[in-house]
Amino acid sequence: MTTLTTTPDGSAARGSAPPASPAPATRRPRQGGTVLAVPALVWYLVFMVGPLLAIFVIAALRWPGMLQPVSFAGLDNVRTVLDDPVFWDAVRNTAVQLAVAVPVMIVCAFMLGYYVAQRPPGHRVIRYLLFIPGLISTPAKAMVFYAALSPDGLLNGGLESVGLGSLADAWLASPSTALACLIALDIWAGIGFTAVLFAARLGSVPDELGEAAQLDGAGHWRTMWSVHFPVIRDYVGVVTMLQFLWTLFGSAQHVLLLTQGGPGTSSTTLSFLVYQKAFIAADLGYSQTVGVLLFLAGLVGLLTIRRVFRQNY
Repeated sequence: MTTLTTTPDGSAARGSAPPASPAPATRRPRQGGTVLAVPALVWYLVFMVGPLLAIFVIAALRWPGMLQPVSFAGLDNVRTVLDDPVFWDAVRNTAVQLAVAVPVMIVCAFMLGYYVAQRPPGHRVIRYLLFIPGLISTPAKAMVFYAALSPDGLLNGGLESVGLGSLADAWLASPSTALACLIALDIWAGIGFTAVLFAARLGSVPDELGEAAQLDGAGHWRTMWSVHFPVIRDYVGVVTMLQFLWTLFGSAQHVLLLTQGGPGTSSTTLSFLVYQKAFIAADLGYSQTVGVLLFLAGLVGLLTIRRVFRQNY
């Protein structure tokens, strides 16, 4: 494009205007993130979705052992499981375990976490002490409880020393106390770790909320449950779901190490029944049928907990 300019002597001169800048090209979004996620997606599909689908497939088979011939059973395994009184004993024990261990653990852990979040003297040391049970291996925890609850263990010895020897019992071998001992182990093993999680979350709540509530006359108890709890309600739901899953699926190792499901079926849980039928009774079809029912129970429990603890605003 040519333009006219005026020179100092008044004459006109032709000049060329600077070229117009090209229109900016449209940027395409980068696709690198999707490529980087492919290995993780493949890993998830192979080692998470694959075993989950295998559970449903094996539940429809008649498979009496790893090296035995396999045949299609259809719904026969479901009928066998539902007609088995051992299964219903395991359902009852698991329901009692969840109904006692999870609420007690969450409530006590929240109160401990609130106390630590107030930064009392020595609160750093308290955090480490609460976290110690989470650092101990499961066999070591079982040995601690076995040493305390065996007929000649610490609990009976303490009862004898204070003149209450009549209350001594074989706690792990008694049908009336075996399941209670396992529930106590679940609570002891998980309450400290959960309290540390709550303390970390409560530490991010602004101090002004608690100070304003106390200026209005609220004590620590009311401040804890009426102010801090609603603020972290969604986080409490997440922690509750984690502890629910751990208690539902992880209790088998405690049962295996301490009671073997006995005496009789007094401490048999659903997760231990899956192990028992698969590796002791060599009935893989029965075992994975219970596994499918356990999976469905866990799914319903998660949805229920999420609905209960969802925020109201």
